Amino acid sequence: MAKKTTIYDLAKKLGVSPATVSRSLNEHPSISIKTKERVLKAAKETGYRINKFASNLSLQKSNTIGVIVPRLNSDFMSTVLSGIEKMVNEAGYNLIISQSLELEAKEKINAKTLFESGVDALLVSLANETEDYDHFTTFTERKIPLLFFDRVFDMPNCPTIIIDNQLAGLEATEHLINQGCQNILHVSGNLKRSVYNLRYKGYRRALEKHGLKGCENLVQISNFKPESVQSVIQYISTSSAPIDGLFVSNDSFAVYCIKALTKKGYRIPEDIKVIGFNNDPVSEVINPELSTIEYPGYKMGVLAGQSILGHLGGSIDIESADQIIIKHKLIIRESSQKCN
Repeated sequence: MAKKTTIYDLAKKLGVSPATVSRSLNEHPSISIKTKERVLKAAKETGYRINKFASNLSLQKSNTIGVIVPRLNSDFMSTVLSGIEKMVNEAGYNLIISQSLELEAKEKINAKTLFESGVDALLVSLANETEDYDHFTTFTERKIPLLFFDRVFDMPNCPTIIIDNQLAGLEATEHLINQGCQNILHVSGNLKRSVYNLRYKGYRRALEKHGLKGCENLVQISNFKPESVQSVIQYISTSSAPIDGLFVSNDSFAVYCIKALTKKGYRIPEDIKVIGFNNDPVSEVINPELSTIEYPGYKMGVLAGQSILGHLGGSIDIESADQIIIKHKLIIRESSQKCN
């Protein structure tokens, strides 16, 4: 294997000091244009590669931002990451993205790896399993900016970016009620996650508002995997009071439910009206098209990126912020509309 070229090799070749080579490669203003050109030419000829991480150690800066998300195979999360990436890349930062796969243990490993990689900031959407948050104190204790988005946790000096999930849950449920539904089943993710707990509270509020307290316990907790659909269908088909409305906190799972219900002989929306959550592309592919709550993932990502960059640049102090709430929207399609 060929020996790796170092700044000392370049310095010897050019007859200058290693410090001059280092400053030339990092565009230091004290070095003349002529010297910089000589150094860059020699670096190119010898195949020298700049170690950006090492060159930034003295500044305690890596120009890298870490992100931990539950899963990468999510349309919603993909749009969030697109927004984050656009902002940080335009500002000259790199992004390291890792997924927890909904596991607390994996999330802890990811956090440790990103900390040891020297990231300048960390953005997190929590795993379904996470109940212990000590792995994030490593960042807060060392004043490394930490921001939670979508699935959040209230930690001191750590802002969150969310939608009003409780209001969204109320609006989704109230829409089904207004379409004539009396027995509405809510399919939720882990209620220990605030994002799902608040949607559930919105569901409960809508039932209470319209005097439907009798069905307030019609709730199924799911991991939203395709194989979990059958337990929901079993619940619906064996319910003593016929289920006529279905509010699912995940579009993809709502689509699986529609397909399974149709196969079972249920008509959508005649027998059961269905509404999902997120406005994923799949909601417009299924027949009938799925009513849903639009969750502006790209905007969330842009705001997360802007907030972190503003803090790192000194223009804002995110530690003094608390919560950023972005607007959602009810989108009504065929799957939930009253039949004439």
